Amino acid sequence: MSEKLSTSPYKGTRDFYPREMQLRNWFFGVIREVLENSAFDEYNGPMLESLDIYAAKSGEELACEQTYNFFDRGERHLAIRPEMTPTVARMVAAKMGELNFPLRWFSIPNMYRYERPQRGRLREFWQINVDIFGCDTYEADLECIISAINILRAYGADESMFTVHINNRRFFNDVISAIAGTDAEGSRKVSKVIDRKNKIPRNAYENELIELGLSEEQIERIDALYTMGVEEATDICPDSQGAQELRQLFEMLKKTGLDRYCIFDFGIIRGLDYYTGTVFEVFDNAPENNRAMFGGGRYDNLVGLYVKNAKISGVGYGMGDVTLENFLFTHNLVPEKLGSGVKVLVTRFNDVPYENYIQLAESLRAAGITSSVYLGSKKFGKQIDFAVKEDYTHVITMGGDELARGVVRLKDLNTREEQELSVDAVIDALKA
Repeated sequence: MSEKLSTSPYKGTRDFYPREMQLRNWFFGVIREVLENSAFDEYNGPMLESLDIYAAKSGEELACEQTYNFFDRGERHLAIRPEMTPTVARMVAAKMGELNFPLRWFSIPNMYRYERPQRGRLREFWQINVDIFGCDTYEADLECIISAINILRAYGADESMFTVHINNRRFFNDVISAIAGTDAEGSRKVSKVIDRKNKIPRNAYENELIELGLSEEQIERIDALYTMGVEEATDICPDSQGAQELRQLFEMLKKTGLDRYCIFDFGIIRGLDYYTGTVFEVFDNAPENNRAMFGGGRYDNLVGLYVKNAKISGVGYGMGDVTLENFLFTHNLVPEKLGSGVKVLVTRFNDVPYENYIQLAESLRAAGITSSVYLGSKKFGKQIDFAVKEDYTHVITMGGDELARGVVRLKDLNTREEQELSVDAVIDALKA
């Protein structure tokens, strides 16, 4: 090989150096704490799945155009997972007779999608997935929305920073049928156009709806829904199951005081074909990042893909790590210093045997104190520079004189205070 290998990662993927991992461990840790505090259990699944499960329920665009897919040596057509919902539905179907419903599950897997990298969207990403299985009523929809709100609030976000936009697919289909006189397939086609409403020019939007058989008057009636509140909108089809679900959901959001985070938005469709009821997206309200960060909804029929006549409802959402990170930085919600724990560097001198430093560091580690011995041989000042650059909070100095007297010198790099202590006393001081 004559040419040097590139040091850049594959397009749309990232390298995570220790400082980036510290940030990621922090915000994933916040998520785990919030969800576990709400009694959600963590799970995971395989990176590879049959391509069929995405073609069947996620739509042809995702399955055929956005997956990394290939045939293995057994001629099985596989895909690297582009999303988690079909996997978790498969897992539930596999053990539905053993599981105790309703289930409250979450996962933080990495995914791959072959698409054009852009702000908030890469080819490799991690996604927080939250799902509830086995609850047929709006309570599961509400619980998922609450968990999403609580995650963002745990970072310090308030209602000025984000808004949850909510709609209902059953209600949407009923309204479109009432206005345009379409059947279920016609409503599905209209939903695909409305889902792209803000991504294409207005004339293209109108032309696509006209090609589906809608008149200008019908388009105007649909447009009017975008500015309606939930009560006015649901009056159009008051007997719709979706309308009733929306009213129940918003009534409870109001009673719990969470309505300040939420609005009704008829334009929220969610492009994946498997959504059947409540759908929602969480928007960043910052002008420089005003976009949908994540979303989800109800998918009552997905488990039945694997087990005939299975009737296990599901509702959930996915939150990508890229958009979450953008949100946190946009609103200055990332702490200046991540991690407040003690981190100690044991410096070295030539007149002290190396094993004495190792023993000292091991004593600190046994007491639960993060520590390391400086590797190599450099002047004392260079060792201090290293400690500062690597965010050590303290340094311990032990030369030949201190070793003979059974003491060490402990320096706090923040306050610059220094004290001479025995090994036992220095452990007590660091713990304090």
